[in-house]
Amino acid sequence: MSRIALERMLQSQGFGTRRQCRQLVLAGHVRVAGVAVDDPGLLVDTQGLQFQVLDQDWTYREQVYLALNKPAGYECSRRPSHHPGVLGLLPDALRARAVQAVGRLDHDTTGLLLLSDDGAFIHAQTSPRRKVPKVYVATTHDPVTPELVAALLAGVSLHDEPEPLAAVSCEQQGEHLLAIVLEQGKYHQVKRMLAAAGNHCVALRRVAIGGLRLDALNLPEGAWCYLGEAELSLLAGA
Repeated sequence: MSRIALERMLQSQGFGTRRQCRQLVLAGHVRVAGVAVDDPGLLVDTQGLQFQVLDQDWTYREQVYLALNKPAGYECSRRPSHHPGVLGLLPDALRARAVQAVGRLDHDTTGLLLLSDDGAFIHAQTSPRRKVPKVYVATTHDPVTPELVAALLAGVSLHDEPEPLAAVSCEQQGEHLLAIVLEQGKYHQVKRMLAAAGNHCVALRRVAIGGLRLDALNLPEGAWCYLGEAELSLLAGA
């Protein structure tokens, strides 16, 4: 059990500086467990704490773990240069908590993207040693052939890579659709592998990380959700 002052709790959840959070409380914009509170120093128990700020419901979270159905045309960087950033799809309070993307998807790649403010989690998820499978569905320029599938499974040579890179699995899903499972996270890997195998990727979507599948989250494009313990446990593997 952890008890902290209300203004400090609000600050930890991304609602501004301590002074700004104090003013929110004094102005009557904060409710705790449905009850209006006007004392910024009120000690609150953070365990399972439900509160409202400006009539919006929130649950206290020491750290946040999110899934986003990334649309095309968004960069994963905190400082995007050519396109809008994915953080703009999140509420202000989450952006203020220094949430960042766990790894990156290209600006034109869509699908499952994880975000968090937990540095240890981000490091663990992006470590190449964990070999968490990631599932992509690629739309190809030319029809998918058995030879293309065989080449991706056998491994293709990419510039600046010391050894050929191979898909864990590769399955044709349509005349121009290919489901590819990778355990690495190399730069533009799916696109470069398809090019090296003699085809071209015209659209790419990530549909799963480990056992966490985008379709099970029921997220429209551009929407996000919190991940609980059950979802996080799926990230360890398929």
